Amino acid sequence: MILFLFIAVSFALNVRKIAENYQDNQDKIYQALKNEFQPNLDEWKAKIDKDSLTFIFTDPEVLFATGKSDLQPRFKDILEQFFPRYIKVIDEYKSSINEVRIEGHTSSKWNMDSNEDEAYFKNMNLSQERTRSVLEYTYNLSDVAQYRSWIKAHFSAVGLSSSQPIKDKYGNEDENASKRVTFKIITNAEEQLQKILGAGQ
Repeated sequence: MILFLFIAVSFALNVRKIAENYQDNQDKIYQALKNEFQPNLDEWKAKIDKDSLTFIFTDPEVLFATGKSDLQPRFKDILEQFFPRYIKVIDEYKSSINEVRIEGHTSSKWNMDSNEDEAYFKNMNLSQERTRSVLEYTYNLSDVAQYRSWIKAHFSAVGLSSSQPIKDKYGNEDENASKRVTFKIITNAEEQLQKILGAGQ
């Protein structure tokens, strides 16, 4: 009985420690990103979500032409300023990072001739092509050459179509705001927790 209680307490303490370390790490990464990019956010029409460690480019007119996956010249310029600094910031925390997802989001609209399902899959293809364009462009920047092996191992390009729309205050889709590109950091906290849970079984 005493041994069981000891194991249970030890298990609970380990889980609590992981939770505390996770939050501390999240806070540190967010603060590092904020310190680095705060002066640029308004100029780039970007923002950083603290809870999900997501860097969000919000202006669709800057990102891509309608229905196209080629980077707009202004977006290329922004990425040239952003990405070398971004990769340098997160390099300090790479031991706690599982993945960085470049995610592409669209509105639910395609054209007048497409129904809802057709629009979803056409936008899926478009969003995947767009994130691939972003990853390829940033990967080939000369200033990040030293990080390329890590980028290949940890970055992914994910097209999400209209699956995560931005809603207005009335609960309706904000088509303009829904069109965005994000860089989302996934830490290894869940992996560590699974190891503890597995050990406790």
